[in-house]
Amino acid sequence: MKFDKHFPTDPLKPYIKYFVVSENDFENEYKVFPSSSLVIGFQYKGQLSSLQNGTESRLDSAGITGISDSYKIFKNSKDIGTVLVYFTEIGFTHFVSHPANDLFNLSLSLEDIFNKNLVREVEEKLVAATTDYQRIKIVEQFLISQLKDIQTDKLIVEAVKLIYQSNGTIRIKELNEKLFISQSPFEKRFRKVVGTTPKKFSSIIRFNKVVANLSETKSLTDICYENNFFDQAHFIKDFKQFTGNTPENFKRFL
Repeated sequence: MKFDKHFPTDPLKPYIKYFVVSENDFENEYKVFPSSSLVIGFQYKGQLSSLQNGTESRLDSAGITGISDSYKIFKNSKDIGTVLVYFTEIGFTHFVSHPANDLFNLSLSLEDIFNKNLVREVEEKLVAATTDYQRIKIVEQFLISQLKDIQTDKLIVEAVKLIYQSNGTIRIKELNEKLFISQSPFEKRFRKVVGTTPKKFSSIIRFNKVVANLSETKSLTDICYENNFFDQAHFIKDFKQFTGNTPENFKRFL
């Protein structure tokens, strides 16, 4: 299996964290846990499906997945190849007019977001490409052509920074006070740019911090209270929503 990271050229750095070229020779079923940004995927070979309640749904070869507050299950065919685009937390809205929260908990065809003919042109070029360098350049050219000349919402950038600094434990009321903005307009702006509410975004950042802690020698009780969970019952409930598993069982497979 291949999962190689590539970093964007300068014009895209504020909006794209990195690209990944992923290949797998074997059919595989896997979970994707909540992350803090939207992701585009272009399959240049093979097929991807989503699994939900025992139903398999075939996905378009070019798609986008919004921020989610629970895990998703995917299944890939044999001999699959994919270019993945990981946006920064504020990146998506610099390419489209859609509010990012329209994609919350969804996986959609990229043709629902961008011009159908342009998406198909990118797909054809990716199929014809013979190297990862060529594939990344094709996707970069597409993204640069879609980049909009709009101002970055600096207040939301600062909010994201404060949430990361607290590892997702900062209270929304404290955020409002630090940013000198009331809750309702702040939440509306945050959802539009980032793709979910500040509270849910914070819970995703906290979850990813917890997962990082699980690989250490700390006890689950210590991890629970270090990450400001009210009690272990809340900790286990949130963790199961994000992973489908208890922290104890999850830790066994690390």
